[in-house]
Amino acid sequence: MIDYGSMVHDAMRGLIKRLLQDIADAGELPGDHHFFITFNTMYSGVLIPDWLLDRYPDEMTIVVQHWFENLDVTDEGFSITLNFGDSPEPLYIPFLALRTFVDPSVEFGLRFEHIEEDEPETAEAPMHENAEPDDAIREDAQVVSLDSFRKQ
Repeated sequence: MIDYGSMVHDAMRGLIKRLLQDIADAGELPGDHHFFITFNTMYSGVLIPDWLLDRYPDEMTIVVQHWFENLDVTDEGFSITLNFGDSPEPLYIPFLALRTFVDPSVEFGLRFEHIEEDEPETAEAPMHENAEPDDAIREDAQVVSLDSFRKQ
C-alpha cells in the first residue's frame, strides 16, 4: 500500500526546512511573520538545556519572532539560539521531532500526527523555554490534520 501519510509528513517537513533556510539566509523574518514550533523534547537528537527539559519533559513550544541568533538548517533539523528571560540558550531540533508549526500572522499551521516509525527510542536531551503560545492565537490558525486521510 502507498503510505500517503508519511509522504505528506515528509513534504511538510521539507516545506519547514526550506522556510527556515530562507530565514537563515535573510537573517530575519519578513514583515509580521513569527512561528510557534512545538516539538517532542524527548525525541532522540533534541538538544536543549537541562533546566528546560525539567520544565517541559514531553513537549515544548518555542517562539521564533523578534530575537533569535545562529539559525542553522541541515537536512535532519535546525539549531537556533533563543532568549529565555534574558538568557540566550542554544537548541537543536530534528525535523522528525516536530509536532506543530504555526505562523499566526497569516493563519497558517501544520500538525504532525503521531506515526510510529517517526518516533525512535527516546533519549534525554536539554530543552528551551520561549513561552507557550496564546491559546486564542492557536485557535485562529488553520491546522492541517492528516487523520481524515489515513486508512484505518
